[in-house]
Amino acid sequence: MQAPPDWGGLYINIQGLLRESELTFRSRLAGMPSRHSPGRSPVRTTAPDVPQVVAGVTPVEIEPPTTAPPAPIIPEVHMFLDFARVEKGLAANSIESYCRDLTEFSGFLHRTGKSLSEVDREDIRAFLKQLYERDLGARSVARFLVSLRGFFRFLLDEGRLSHDPTGDVEAPKIDQSLPKHLSADEVEKLLLQPDVSTPLGLRDKAMLELLYATGLRVSELVHVGAADFDMELGIVRCLGKGNKERLIPVGKSALRAVDAYIRAGRAALAGKRNSPWLFLNRRGTVLSRVGFWKILAAYGRRAGLATKLTPHLVRHSFATHLLERGADLRSIQLMLGHSDISTTQIYTHVLKERLKQVYQSHHPRA
Repeated sequence: MQAPPDWGGLYINIQGLLRESELTFRSRLAGMPSRHSPGRSPVRTTAPDVPQVVAGVTPVEIEPPTTAPPAPIIPEVHMFLDFARVEKGLAANSIESYCRDLTEFSGFLHRTGKSLSEVDREDIRAFLKQLYERDLGARSVARFLVSLRGFFRFLLDEGRLSHDPTGDVEAPKIDQSLPKHLSADEVEKLLLQPDVSTPLGLRDKAMLELLYATGLRVSELVHVGAADFDMELGIVRCLGKGNKERLIPVGKSALRAVDAYIRAGRAALAGKRNSPWLFLNRRGTVLSRVGFWKILAAYGRRAGLATKLTPHLVRHSFATHLLERGADLRSIQLMLGHSDISTTQIYTHVLKERLKQVYQSHHPRA
C-alpha cells in the first residue's frame, strides 16, 4: 500500500528507536528538562476553561447545568481517594472517575439507609440494577463495579470491614467492540481545516498534526510543555497515566506545524503571561481537555466527516495506520503508552476486519 503524499515522515522506521524494549535516543536528550523536575509546574487539575471558538465555525451553545443537591459522601470514600492518590499514585483522571462512581454509591446508601458494614452482595446487585435502569451500558456498569471492588478491598485491608460484598458479584459481559478510525483521506481533510493565518488557527493546526503524528491522549496533548520538544531529534516528551514519562517520535509535518505555532502564534496568545504549557487558550492559560474536544468536534463537522470526531478516534487512526503500513505491535504499544500489550492487540483485529472487507470486495469468488 502506497502512503499518501506529504505525510511528513509519520511512517518512519521506528525499529532504530528501540533498544531493550524502550525508546532510546542520543545523549542530547539528557539536556531536556524532566517532567518530574522540581521547577516544573504540576499537571493542572482545576476546572476546565471556557470552550474555545474555532474561526469560521458556529460555536456550540451549552445549556447551563441543572443544579441538584449533592449526594452525601461517606468519610471512607475520602480515605480511599487519598490512598489512591498518594500511595497508588493514580492519575488525576482516574481519581475523578473513582470519585464520581463512589459518590453515586454513597447516594445509593443514603437512599436505602444502609451503612457500609451492612452492605451485602444483594445490595451491590441492586445498585448495579439501578445503573442499568438508567440505560447505562455494560461497559459503564463494569467500571462502577471495578471502583466498588477497589473501594471495598481497601476497607478490608484497613480492617474497617470483615467481608467484601463485591467478591461474588459477576462482572457484566462486555462485547469486544473494534475501535473506529479515520481513513487517510479523512485525516487529510481534517488537517486542512484550521486557518493558519491566525494565532488560534496555528495552534489548532499544530495540535491536530501532533495528535495524529503521535497518538497522544487528549490529557497528554493539552499538557505538553513548551520545553518538551527536541526539534532536531524529532521527539516529544509526555507525561502519561500514572505519571509515567515516555518519549515519542514526531513526523516532519507535525514538527513544522508546531514550529510555526511557536514562532508566530503562541506569543500572541500568551501575552504577558509566562506559561510553561505549549498550547494556550485566548486568555494565555493552558487549554483544557473539554475545550480541545469541542474544537476537534467542530473541525470534524467542518470537514464533513460522517463519524463524530473525538481525540481517541484520532489516536485509534494513528495506531491503525501504523499497523497497516508494517509497524510492529510492540513499537505501537510503546508510543501509545499501554502498560499491557493485550490492550494494543485490539488493533490487530482492526487489520483483520479490513483484510476481510478487501477480500469480500475484490475477490471474484468471495
